[in-house]
Amino acid sequence: MKKLIVFLLVAVMTLGSMPLAACSTTDYTVGIIQLVPHPALDDATNGFRDALGEEMEKAGKTVKFDYQNASNETTACTTIVGNFKAKKYDLIMANATAALQAAANAVTDIPILGTSVTEYGVALGIDNFNGTVGGNVSGTSDLGDLDKQAQMILDLVPSVKKVALLYCSAEPNSKYQVLKVAEYLSAKGVESKEYPFADTNDISAVATGAADYGDAIYVPTDNTVAANTETIDAVCRPKKKPIIAGEEGICGGCGIATLSISYYQLGVKTGKMAAEILLRGADISKMPVQYDDSAMYKYNAEICEALGITVPENYVKIEKKAE
Repeated sequence: MKKLIVFLLVAVMTLGSMPLAACSTTDYTVGIIQLVPHPALDDATNGFRDALGEEMEKAGKTVKFDYQNASNETTACTTIVGNFKAKKYDLIMANATAALQAAANAVTDIPILGTSVTEYGVALGIDNFNGTVGGNVSGTSDLGDLDKQAQMILDLVPSVKKVALLYCSAEPNSKYQVLKVAEYLSAKGVESKEYPFADTNDISAVATGAADYGDAIYVPTDNTVAANTETIDAVCRPKKKPIIAGEEGICGGCGIATLSISYYQLGVKTGKMAAEILLRGADISKMPVQYDDSAMYKYNAEICEALGITVPENYVKIEKKAE
């Protein structure tokens, strides 16, 4: 009988503790959709999580992140965003253009912050974009100084006569960047030609054409390029064709140099915007897109050495990240 009483007491105590556990809830849940895994986007996501987590801790609140990677599939973006919407998350962070497009097209009642998006007007089809998207969308932009990037080609390859512009035709922001670079080069008397590829299947062939045409190659901030730098490097380095890249991650894989922002700091800015919305009631419809002002000249020492290129002293060496 004593054993039975003890058993019943333990059972009651166990059952009695369950409602307390069930009452332990998270204050906010944020869905993160990242288009593809690569260093720049990874850094932006990490910066976002760190900054928002820190702001929540300061406010005595908790946040749960639901991170999903679409593996560069636009259909996966749509599915992921649909799940976030169904779960009624408090905020969505969309990392890269296609992720933002999917979120903006599907969700109107949840705040959406983009990051690693070059030009919001181009991405979202907004004519005469004035810097504020409106509605439930805002975020941060990774747009660099394209004139300075174009000038890098002239400075590092002074004998250049022709520049190949290599990018993915499925990414509208990539097209925007190459047009701006082409405009600058033309004003300097340098010829350029676009080499767009549709997807990963024709990167090698298109890169070969670009390397055969150009004395140098420019690649913008382009997610498909970023995921396939090894393929591009395998084509261009043996042909001794230097690549100027739009961001550090791409440069680290196939370029000689870049003028790149810090994607981690871009993510931090985005996380602080999220805190303003969730903790302090900021109206996202009135929040202008923000930019990172920490751009630095960086170079890939290995490829520069292989191609015999010397960079100015103010260029910082890109450190290889541990696998």
